Amino acid sequence: MPRPRTHDLEHLMDVTESLAVDHGPAAITVRALSESTGMSNGAIYHAFGSRSGLVGHVWVRAAHRFLQTQRAAVDAAFADAEGGSEGALGAIVAAADAPAQFLLDAPTSGRFLLSVRRADLLGAADIPAETAAALGDLDRVLVELFVRLARSLWDRADASAVDAVRDCVVELPAALLLRGRREPDAAVRARLAAAVRAVAVIEPPAPTVGAGSSQTQTKGRR
Repeated sequence: MPRPRTHDLEHLMDVTESLAVDHGPAAITVRALSESTGMSNGAIYHAFGSRSGLVGHVWVRAAHRFLQTQRAAVDAAFADAEGGSEGALGAIVAAADAPAQFLLDAPTSGRFLLSVRRADLLGAADIPAETAAALGDLDRVLVELFVRLARSLWDRADASAVDAVRDCVVELPAALLLRGRREPDAAVRARLAAAVRAVAVIEPPAPTVGAGSSQTQTKGRR
């Protein structure tokens, strides 16, 4: 069976996102996708291996789009600043604000990432190994960003510093924006920025004796 054309696959993934956002992840079935796109069941399975392979591929696509938005925001914050701690703080705020910006720029992809849990995909028995590896590799990309931000603000890359950045970039946006499914309006984004700055100005505790292995492990992920 010939592989479907690239634009057909992109359309199929767009429809997958829309189904999940409009009707919930359970609405993503090969039959529903076939009826919506005109692509045969066999062509879908041939391209992605399984339903989980398709949904995982769509998740990776959306995540990479988000990471591009986040990386561009961080780079712009560093470029606009004159360096020093204020530039680093601005970059951390920009990284934390990226989910809100992505929801505005690509609402369907943004909502898809909130609708489908990556952990469920990784736990699926029928997900292709290549797709599972791509999902897992997203952690490495995020850790590299956390290390970059921790080094820029505190000149550190130990586990405590990286965890503090993660609190700012992942946990605070999740608590103030994502879990509540709030609209990313100016007021919400302003509160998020204020919360991130309040946390980021507190340098995390220095590594304790015996924590060197964690510090080395974190540095090795850069």
